[in-house]
Amino acid sequence: MKKTYLGVLAILSTISFGAQAQSGVTQNDLDGKLGLNTISTALPFMSITPDSRAGGMGDAGTALSGSSTSLYWNTSMLIFAEEKSEISVSYTPWLRNLTNDMHLSYVSGYYKFGRHAVGAGLRFFSLGEITYTDNNAQFIRTNKPSEFELTAGYAFKLSDRLSVGINGKFAHSNLTGGYVVEGVDTKAAIAGAADVSFTYFNDRAKIKNLDGDYTFAFTINNIGNKVSYSTSQARDFIPMNLKLANAYKMKFDKYNSLTLALEFQRLLVPTPAIYAKDADGNTVLISGHSNDVGVIKGLVQSFYDAPGTPIKDNQGNYVQNSDGSYQIEKGSKFKEELSEINVAFGLEYWYNNLLAIRGGYFYEAPNKGNRQYFNVGVGLKYNRFGIDISYLAAVGGRRSPLANTLRFTLRFGLGSTNKTSKSEEAKPE
Repeated sequence: MKKTYLGVLAILSTISFGAQAQSGVTQNDLDGKLGLNTISTALPFMSITPDSRAGGMGDAGTALSGSSTSLYWNTSMLIFAEEKSEISVSYTPWLRNLTNDMHLSYVSGYYKFGRHAVGAGLRFFSLGEITYTDNNAQFIRTNKPSEFELTAGYAFKLSDRLSVGINGKFAHSNLTGGYVVEGVDTKAAIAGAADVSFTYFNDRAKIKNLDGDYTFAFTINNIGNKVSYSTSQARDFIPMNLKLANAYKMKFDKYNSLTLALEFQRLLVPTPAIYAKDADGNTVLISGHSNDVGVIKGLVQSFYDAPGTPIKDNQGNYVQNSDGSYQIEKGSKFKEELSEINVAFGLEYWYNNLLAIRGGYFYEAPNKGNRQYFNVGVGLKYNRFGIDISYLAAVGGRRSPLANTLRFTLRFGLGSTNKTSKSEEAKPE
């Protein structure tokens, strides 16, 4: 992969998350109401789905049964995992429609003891090789920018059906290799972050006479400091996000089961405000709120700061009220807040705990990035060894940089499988 200017690193950082509109989309192409207003963050690799199981179910992984990759999705679910311990390795060739040398690797594992569980994970994202040239296209040097994240997690079982979890993270993003750009020193971006998670798990749920497992999960991920790639650059938010998820596993008999997962996700990062120039050439705020705020205020502000759609007159000028404020289309702010909620839905069928077939769909509003795709996947399990493979088919077809994404995950269970005790089997339903 070759790029000519250092500024492309910012593009790579943004595009790696896939939160960009498809080519040709303009403000008027959307719905005539809400203009294109995507929310961008630094270190977007922290939000890329690393595993093939959730990657085959529309990225609806927060309420899935506990496994080593729960450390990314929902650490509190580890306490309800069937295996006492497990390790897994995942590999994803990334954005293969654009380049052939970007990839995401992820290794994670956990161990349960009593009412406790601990886990750790390492995520590594390589952006391939970049060739730097000057304005005259003269070679300067090559660089291989990369990012990584270290995670340590702990889960505690509050009761038979409730658990909480917390993660601590260290993330390092070296996109420039310390290269000096027009006299400005660059540096690696470093972030410390935390996840908090909560799970309600009922393994005695029923729909009429059909036994099943019901899971409700709530997580807030990547609560951490703002980062910058130079001392003179404004600091950017990392991808803090909120997830509310449900999953129901229907047990038809001892050989066949089907899990349905539905998840709602949204970034907890301020929405870009709308600015314009006045008659004197000064920049004025038309609608929304400044994103030059701290982490906690930005997290709270993200729930109410959507600018909506300002009203313009026939000459294309923003219409002002008598008090000097600008007129906003009624209901457009609330509509934009709703458009920031992404929806993920997935299905997983297991036969005899040996073969899994998966499918799912992910939806993001056109004015917020337009990531929309179907996923399919398969899983095979033999004794303690398992392999998962998933494929992403973007709705935008080959125009989307996410199209044709493959993910691979290898799993290996360690220790004994948790069995239901006789006392628990004797409990009344």
